[in-house]
Amino acid sequence: MKTTTSPIFNFLILFLATVLFLGQPVFAEDDPITVEADHMSSTEKTNSVLFTGDVDARQGDVRIRSDEMTVYYSPKGKDSDGASIKQKVEKMINLGNVEITRGKWLGTSKKSIYLAKERQFILTGDAKAWENQNMISGEKIIYYLDEERSEVIGGRPGVTIGDKDKGTAKPGRVNMTILQN
Repeated sequence: MKTTTSPIFNFLILFLATVLFLGQPVFAEDDPITVEADHMSSTEKTNSVLFTGDVDARQGDVRIRSDEMTVYYSPKGKDSDGASIKQKVEKMINLGNVEITRGKWLGTSKKSIYLAKERQFILTGDAKAWENQNMISGEKIIYYLDEERSEVIGGRPGVTIGDKDKGTAKPGRVNMTILQN
C-alpha cells in the first residue's frame, strides 16, 4: 500500500524546521532561513532535527551544503515567571561533502560543527578554505562569523607561498597557496 503525504503536512514540517532555526540567528541577525533536503526527521528526546540527502541551508549570505545536517536546539522550558522560553539552536553538525560559503569565502571539509553561542564554524577532515583564488588547508579551520576571519590549525605551523608544485607542503602542517597576478 502506497502512502502519500499531503501538501499541508509537508508545509507544516518545513515551517516547524524553520521555526527551530529562527529561535536564535544562526548566521545573520534577521534574515529568514531556508533548508532543503531529501529527508527530515525530528527527535524531541534529543532536541534535534536531522536533515539528510543533498542538504542545502541558506540565511543571508551564508550557505551550507552537505550530505547530512543535524541541528541541536535548547529544550523547552519556562522562565521564573512561568512564561515559555523560546527554543534556540545550540549546535549544528554537518557530515559529508561539507561546503560553507559566505561572500568570497569558501570552506570545505568532511565535517563541520557550528557553535551558536560562539558563532563559529569548525571544519575538520581535509579542511580547506579559499578567498578568491588563494587557498589554505590544515587539520582544522575555524571560521568566526562576526569577525569574518579564519584560524587554521595544523600539526606544525608552516606555509607554502607561490606555485603549489614548487612549495614545501608537509603533512600535518598548515598549507597556503597565494596566486599573484
